[in-house]
Amino acid sequence: MDYLNDKLNLILASYEEKLNKRFDFLKNEFIAIRAGRVDTRIVERVTVDYFGTMTPIKNLANISCADARTIVINPWDASVLSPMVKALGAANLGTAPVDDGRIIRMVFPQLTEESRKDLVKKVRKIAEESRVGMRNERRDALDQVKKTNNETKLSEDDVKNIESDIQKLLDDYIGNVDAVLAQKEKDIMTI
Repeated sequence: MDYLNDKLNLILASYEEKLNKRFDFLKNEFIAIRAGRVDTRIVERVTVDYFGTMTPIKNLANISCADARTIVINPWDASVLSPMVKALGAANLGTAPVDDGRIIRMVFPQLTEESRKDLVKKVRKIAEESRVGMRNERRDALDQVKKTNNETKLSEDDVKNIESDIQKLLDDYIGNVDAVLAQKEKDIMTI
């Protein structure tokens, strides 16, 4: 019986870990979508070919915000300036990088009401994709429980309890997605 409980707990722990990864991915995606003020994390994930190795910009330069719409990137090695400008341009971040031979400036345009509405649509789509992924994880976890039940003949109470725990975890994580989405929508629409 202990083996069975361990197996069910393992299924539940694996399921929760997968939900957590999906939620973390969602939060990282939301970081890349700027609201009223730019965030240096928008450019931190962009990678640059640095001596044959794809390296994130954050490992090659100081990144700071000069004001609410400007990101300044100061590379530690001047030889990486040109590849960095190319990588930032290819990343399609909503503005073109400008270098003066020493530093890179990225001035983001002021968001219009229409662009704000488009961003809200985009974050809603990302959130829905996250919810669908979480539901798929629930389906996989329930399939594992059914498989375990077929192999070991669990009691009906055990099956109902684990299914209830799986659903409760999903409800909690979807509630977290909804809360993060509401906050991001508020940030985007605030002028």
